[in-house]
Amino acid sequence: MFFSKLCLFPFLPPFEVKTKFYNSGMSDLFLEIQIQNISSSTVFIQKVLLKPPEMYTREELNTVNQAGEDQCTFGTRTFLQSMEGRQYLYYLELKQEFSEKAGTIRGLIEMGTLDIVWKRDLGEMAMLQTIQLQREAPGYGNMRLSLETIPDTVILEEPFNIICKITNCSGRKMKLVLKMCDTDSIRWCGSSGRYLGKLSPSSSLCFTLTLLSLKLGLQGVSGIQVTDKVLKKTYACDNLAKICVIPSTFKMKN
Repeated sequence: MFFSKLCLFPFLPPFEVKTKFYNSGMSDLFLEIQIQNISSSTVFIQKVLLKPPEMYTREELNTVNQAGEDQCTFGTRTFLQSMEGRQYLYYLELKQEFSEKAGTIRGLIEMGTLDIVWKRDLGEMAMLQTIQLQREAPGYGNMRLSLETIPDTVILEEPFNIICKITNCSGRKMKLVLKMCDTDSIRWCGSSGRYLGKLSPSSSLCFTLTLLSLKLGLQGVSGIQVTDKVLKKTYACDNLAKICVIPSTFKMKN
């Protein structure tokens, strides 16, 4: 007596979304999001909202300061023509309480969600497109060496300090010895082969090093070797950072 039929209509969202993560030297991230309208009609974007995971705080980099006011880089225009694209940039800062845990994460990790609220015609009900964000955690191996502080500009042949941080990413205790090796542009000050101490799993230690540069221009910081006396394995840490070396005469003029 009664007949019902369920009809399924495929619905394709109008946007193609591409994401890319960029690692910084302090375990923080820059997220680039490209949104393109792949439909044949104009689409109005009402809101784009990034919801980061618990480990990070979010900062939008999609505004410019003009006359003391922050204005959107896209202006007041809220629509995308067919095949037109738009780029968003965010800065994700790692919370302090998760700094020790970040170095031990492996594999594919969840990086929050991206919500795009849109509609085709003004006055109609808005639609929501949600994208799950994922990222492959960088493989640091058993040990990770990072820079906590380093000057942007240094004077030629004048000593300067950097603060390094070693994180034990393995599941066992380490006994670490530090060795500094000179390069063509970098000379290390102080004694090499010093004992840094024991380092428990998922823990970190910081130490200060003094060095000077022998060449002008943009120079790379390299030549650090850390040896684990338990496994008798040496980790070479090269290309840690770039510094700008200027002559002493430039400092005197300023």
